Amino acid sequence: METTPRDVKERLLRHRVLGIDTMVFIYHFEDNPTYRSITGTLFRLIEEGEVRGVTSTLTIMEILVKPKRLDNLVAVEDYKYALTNFPNLNLRSLDLEVAEKAAEIRARRNLRPPDAIQLATCIVEEASAFITNDAQLRDIEELEVMILKEMLA
Repeated sequence: METTPRDVKERLLRHRVLGIDTMVFIYHFEDNPTYRSITGTLFRLIEEGEVRGVTSTLTIMEILVKPKRLDNLVAVEDYKYALTNFPNLNLRSLDLEVAEKAAEIRARRNLRPPDAIQLATCIVEEASAFITNDAQLRDIEELEVMILKEMLA
């Protein structure tokens, strides 16, 4: 049975706060045809205030690499503007609380620092789910990890 936008919406609406990994923004900004229905639904729910989104400021660093490498200053400014002005999306900086939680996650799971920081940010911001396409993050106890490619099935 194929997942519909309604199924995705119902699953997302089970949560008040959704953590969002960098790749979800990239898929959305690049209008990735595989994930368009999921990211469109997700960002519409956040924009309309039905849920709140949270991500680390690390997302800005990660998302700007390609446009900076290509010297695409328009994309750099567009992405920064979108991330810093999107309604109901909180960009949390790496502070002491997030750093300590990230260290705890790395100590337990041996994840890469960016992954630990993203997860820690979302946990500290009281997200109950984390949306990613990285199946290695599946077993985080504090959050329901939603894998995009599995949401399509």
